[in-house]
Amino acid sequence: MTAPVPHLSEQARAVLPAHVAIIMDGNGRWAKQRHLPRVEGHRNGVESVRAVVRAAGEAGIKYLTLYAFSAENWSRPKDEVDTLMRYLARFLKTEIAELNRSNVRLEVIGQIYRLPEFVQEQLKKTKAALAPNNGLTLILALSYGSRTEMVEAVRSIATRVKEGAMEPAEIDEQTVAQHLYTRHWPDPDLLIRTSGEMRLSNFLLWQTSYAEFVVTPTLWPDFRRAQFFEALEEYAQRHRRFGRL
Repeated sequence: MTAPVPHLSEQARAVLPAHVAIIMDGNGRWAKQRHLPRVEGHRNGVESVRAVVRAAGEAGIKYLTLYAFSAENWSRPKDEVDTLMRYLARFLKTEIAELNRSNVRLEVIGQIYRLPEFVQEQLKKTKAALAPNNGLTLILALSYGSRTEMVEAVRSIATRVKEGAMEPAEIDEQTVAQHLYTRHWPDPDLLIRTSGEMRLSNFLLWQTSYAEFVVTPTLWPDFRRAQFFEALEEYAQRHRRFGRL
């Protein structure tokens, strides 16, 4: 018997987050539980990316940021990193048609210059192919680290001060935000972390200051449409005060 397709409640649809960010964690543990190589966890994790992007677009989410590869991930074994890069390039190439049908555009944040040349080239091609779309904006965090992002922002602001373009007293929160990788988009309203871990892992430290957190024990390869909608339903129950009563 086919399982029913999960749907969002009217309450959840009425208070949808504009921007959802996800720390996709648990690929390795998923594979280990099944006595499979770690790369199998990453391969199945790609299926979850596909399902969640589709679900986010259908729900009406405007921005979806996925923590796909952290700056710290470069320290993993070379074979694993190489496999991840191949999966990434293949996803970027093979998903163009599907993403176009779903009216998704692609953006990327992080130290992109550190990615292999073939990944950088495919990123350019995929971004160009999806540029005319105006539905969901999918933002991939690749070779990304939030502390590095903030250091680069501080350096950029310091350069402007040194050049006389602004005074130190003029620096405020908006100044910092305008020098981050994410300056073109609103901060996340909802941050989802899979696998049950209770940490940010150097992800969007500035931008998630007032985001609602939903942590699920579900490992990323098992996180699909139903689990994404469950997180949106939980978000709908929150009362966001932003420090006020």
